Amino acid sequence: MDPVVGFLEALQLERGAPDNTVSAYRRDLADFHRFLDRSGRSLRAVALRDLADYVMSLRRRGLGARTVARRLSAVRGLYRFLAAAGGIVRDPTEHLESPRAPRRLPRTLSVEDAAAVVETPDTTRPEGLRDRALLELLYASGMRASEALGLRVEDLNLTAGYVVCTGKGSRQRLVPVGAQALRWVRLYLNTARSRFVRRSDPGTLFLSRLGRPLSRQSVWGVLKRAARRAGIRVAVSPHTLRHCFASHLLERGADLRSVQAMLGHADISTTQIYTHLPSSVVHEMYRKFHPRARRAPALSARG
Repeated sequence: MDPVVGFLEALQLERGAPDNTVSAYRRDLADFHRFLDRSGRSLRAVALRDLADYVMSLRRRGLGARTVARRLSAVRGLYRFLAAAGGIVRDPTEHLESPRAPRRLPRTLSVEDAAAVVETPDTTRPEGLRDRALLELLYASGMRASEALGLRVEDLNLTAGYVVCTGKGSRQRLVPVGAQALRWVRLYLNTARSRFVRRSDPGTLFLSRLGRPLSRQSVWGVLKRAARRAGIRVAVSPHTLRHCFASHLLERGADLRSVQAMLGHADISTTQIYTHLPSSVVHEMYRKFHPRARRAPALSARG
């Protein structure tokens, strides 16, 4: 088997890497393979000096430190896989240093701008109800777009006010969701979602007009249209709402550990969350500090 194919399969099947991570690694390793072909070098015979040449070639192409570091992460992962499998005698990336990318502060919106974005969709239409429910959920929960798109209907507990979210590495966590988002998700489920179902119901919460799970590209489109209609002039992405979630909680005095638990960062699994932070504490911190966790006035369709 081609070593790159074997590595990518292990990355996805054994480590539970999401599809977008595997795709990014595939592109980065294809770039590395083209460099080796141009240089007349073999994948299994690469030495540290060859990797240094590769880094220099990336810099000559004008790639930033963050991109170079990501490319090297893919290369490093491949060689660690080969070394562990006995495909090479020594890992050439063992002493390879990645360039340090400058730390960038995440882009966030004010509470008012975030509210304007999530309230923009035309909820008189099924697509608008779906989009409103999606945006409300992203902002109310801090979930990654890929996590929200992976939700199934049975992952929701609207009565208790949480969803079961599957994050990176297939780790699951309970995510509290505020009253406003819950009401829009419930309205979408009760009145709009069935209109997207075609021959068979895939069970995924958010569906496209073709009855398929909504794609990441669709979420980008939904958010960009909402931001434009809300008059937001800065660039936004699905991750912007995740940053807003964390920032707005912390600005109102939420405990950092509680926010970390709700975000589901890499070092926290579902069991670890509730070993160190009882679910009642997490829910109380959320209800106390998130600006949209309080009870909302009666819903009204918007044109």
